[in-house]
Amino acid sequence: MSKLNGMTAIMPPRAAYIHVPFCRHRCGYCNFTLVAGRRDLVGNYLRAIELELSQLATPREVDTLYFGGGTPTYLAPIQLRALTAVVLRWHPLADGYEWTVEANPADVDDAMAETLAALGVTRLSLGGQSFRDAKLRLLERDHRAADVERAVALARRAGMAVALDLIFATPDESLDEWAADLEAALVLEPDHVSAYGLTFERGTAYWGRRLRGELVEVDESLQRDMYALAIDQLTAARFEHYEVSNFARRRSADDGRGDAYGRSRHNQTYWSGDGYFAAGPGAARYVDGVRETNHRSTTTYIKRVLAGQSPVAEREQLNAEARAREFLVFRLRRIEGVARREFTERTGQELDPLIAAPLAKFVGLGILADDGDRIQLTREGLFVSDALWPEML
Repeated sequence: MSKLNGMTAIMPPRAAYIHVPFCRHRCGYCNFTLVAGRRDLVGNYLRAIELELSQLATPREVDTLYFGGGTPTYLAPIQLRALTAVVLRWHPLADGYEWTVEANPADVDDAMAETLAALGVTRLSLGGQSFRDAKLRLLERDHRAADVERAVALARRAGMAVALDLIFATPDESLDEWAADLEAALVLEPDHVSAYGLTFERGTAYWGRRLRGELVEVDESLQRDMYALAIDQLTAARFEHYEVSNFARRRSADDGRGDAYGRSRHNQTYWSGDGYFAAGPGAARYVDGVRETNHRSTTTYIKRVLAGQSPVAEREQLNAEARAREFLVFRLRRIEGVARREFTERTGQELDPLIAAPLAKFVGLGILADDGDRIQLTREGLFVSDALWPEML
């Protein structure tokens, strides 16, 4: 944001997200927008994406581009090239861009790695989740530990940075087993690690299995110990803990890859409260203070767009206070927190009158630290951060 005639102006987005909703199958814990085994829909999906992006009217250059899912690498190389041609027509990449593509390790063979690199992808985000095959079977993943290792090697050979997702606190998992997963990940020297505790989302197969007693959630104290172990083990290995669930490898200043850390520049757009474009089923965008979300049903999205109708299912115009509160919550997810001066410069609001009561409460509980200039989560606050945000919003 910038100042214009004393008011806070919203800067045009410099990031774009494209949702690719296809997967081989839906894992039991997954609540993302996707369709499983529907290759018959790919052609119409590509036509719908082209039509939706054409509503931009003029190309919008971006610094970061993210293909998420679903599983973008479910698409065949020729389909990925077709999608890329459409997206780059409307979202040309600026110099020094970051382009991330999410991938299923089982999909990453020589042809896929070579295709992604030839297209210009700079960062591969692998849904590895674990290096224990028994845990991967429990998670209903269709890859094995050897697939993760192969995918990392192929991405490196193709010159792409590697981000690795891991899941902890699966039913019956021990602290030692989670420690072994972290150690196996570190051996591969990824540029970035995301560590997420397993959640049981309503509407997923796991939700029903838990209600029937077939799966038992790991107790809260063990989940806490697992998260603490991830923080300690990854930071000891020279990873920067820069957001609640995200860790970036410290890189040498002369490796030619820009930022000294392997942070996700695209995701930092979200955590910085900046705007972003988005297209595809279930995709959410934030442009000019307006938040929109497309229909989650892939078939509904395709039908609506091909019929010349809007894909938008939800739309919200945020006022200045709502934007300020969102900005605060997003910034507090980052380990560095938010400075009062930056908050005022970006939002045009004073921080303390906005959250005086919850701020005093959480500082008193030792969940937030406040040195008079900057507010940030304490280590204790990291374990309960999701419980803070409703009172801030």
